[in-house]
Amino acid sequence: MSLTDKIEEVLVIPDGFSVNIENRDITISSPDGKITRNFKDHRVNIDITNDKIVLSADLPDKRKKALLGTYRSHIQNMVDGLQESFTYKLKIIYSHFPVKVRAEKNEVVIENFIGEKKPRKAKILEDVKVNIQGDLITVSSENIEKAGQTAANIEAATKIKKVDPRVFQDGIYIIEKAGKPLR
Repeated sequence: MSLTDKIEEVLVIPDGFSVNIENRDITISSPDGKITRNFKDHRVNIDITNDKIVLSADLPDKRKKALLGTYRSHIQNMVDGLQESFTYKLKIIYSHFPVKVRAEKNEVVIENFIGEKKPRKAKILEDVKVNIQGDLITVSSENIEKAGQTAANIEAATKIKKVDPRVFQDGIYIIEKAGKPLR
């Protein structure tokens, strides 16, 4: 490689979308909403030209190439989330005690889990919608990180410690991640 090498990744901005870059913050807006994210590492240059987002790195090494791919994936997830929100599905499973789950303002409340008197709570991040119907919980958001973290919070709230997991399989488990069913 010579010293003038440069790598680029180009993302096409869909019709109806607008992109604004200000102080390494990228804001992507559509008629349905907007998402802002900070890309603070200065090793990757971000520019907008002719309805395209151009990511580039000068004198690329392994780390710059990896960072460039990561930034491209984050920006693509922002665009995909504005086109169709990311959805996680969770299933409530119990065999010993009937579990009652409800969504309040910014948390999911799980009552009577394995017979406990005190309810367990899981935080719902901002801009995330939680819908509970029967034994299915649907978590959706335009931001994949917030949807995934909220689903993980709900699953972690029902983790049972100090018992045999082969016997006590009660809990709330993720069964589908952002439209991709688990195996």
